[in-house]
Amino acid sequence: MSSLYIHIPFCIQKCLYCDFVSFAGKQYLYSDYTEALLSEIIKKSDICHDNVIQTIFFGGGTPTILPITLLEKILNTIFQYYTVSPHAEITIEANPGTLSFSILHSLRSMGFQRISIGLQSWQNELLQSIGRIHNRTTFLQNFYHARKAGFENINVDIMFCLPNQTYSQWQETLYSIVHLQPEHISAYSLILEQSTPLFTLFEQNKIKLPDEILDRAMYHTAQNILSQYGYEQYEISNFSKKGYQSRHNKVYWQTRQYLGFGLGAHSFWQNTRFHNTYDMKKYIQSKGNIHLLTEDVEHLTISQQQSEFMFMGLRMTEGISAIDFQKRFSVSLDSVYGKQIHFLMEQNLIQQKQHRYFLTHRGIDLSNTVFCEFL
Repeated sequence: MSSLYIHIPFCIQKCLYCDFVSFAGKQYLYSDYTEALLSEIIKKSDICHDNVIQTIFFGGGTPTILPITLLEKILNTIFQYYTVSPHAEITIEANPGTLSFSILHSLRSMGFQRISIGLQSWQNELLQSIGRIHNRTTFLQNFYHARKAGFENINVDIMFCLPNQTYSQWQETLYSIVHLQPEHISAYSLILEQSTPLFTLFEQNKIKLPDEILDRAMYHTAQNILSQYGYEQYEISNFSKKGYQSRHNKVYWQTRQYLGFGLGAHSFWQNTRFHNTYDMKKYIQSKGNIHLLTEDVEHLTISQQQSEFMFMGLRMTEGISAIDFQKRFSVSLDSVYGKQIHFLMEQNLIQQKQHRYFLTHRGIDLSNTVFCEFL
């Protein structure tokens, strides 16, 4: 079983907090980029000819900025060259302002059953302050059109700890979204990345961010409100209705293999990590030649594999299984990490239930401290 990630690195406008591999104003590259992407998809198909694809995820950037004809070409090529399970989860990310009923209907018709819409905040003034292209009204129109087009699995992304965001604004965002009843909600704390305009504004004291106390209060409020409305927290930042966990994201957290396609896309295959070039010109000129594309190949040692199994798996509320660890590595969990587990349990950061270990509520708040124990 395997998964595929498709990177579409184009946006109408780059958000002020974004450090992803994405570009605005590059419409003239859409066709050339797609052709290079199709070549890569075809040439990499030999790598996983014996694997059944269980999840496909189109991310970005803003995948829905690409013309429907090009998106259809990409998806059709995947189905032509890969064995895709009839029950595969096929997701596309979208930003409000790049959708219409016609586009959504086409996406649903071509095979996408899950859509992830980046709202981020309910307040128009906050959306403007972080460089989003949409407002609340646009989001609502897009959400209702997605439902009308037949999407029965919708995720909404929201963010807290935004510049000048208040506790009451975050509450309003949460209550507004749960009343729409999407199947999945991702709630992230803003992380300032050094290469972004927002970081520069912060360094120049032109914006103010909520302090750590308010950050934690916002996070705990999200946990409480979402729980009250039937959303189960299954990962540090992710909540879903029963049966609607993101199967694709769980591939990452459970350290299962996946192939990435497109500019800068990362892969984890047969215990080896690598990524594509971040150079757009080089990517397009490579015409899918894997040897020209691939950079930073790292063959993980057993110790590194065990480490990732622990700190990635502990992100999920179900935690990690000592039985699964034994099956994968032919050695007991206790013999490798017994000392660390004992220390973390003494600190009330992780707890045990039968053969599973998972973060406590305190452990979730101090998750980076926990993860460091397994590095």
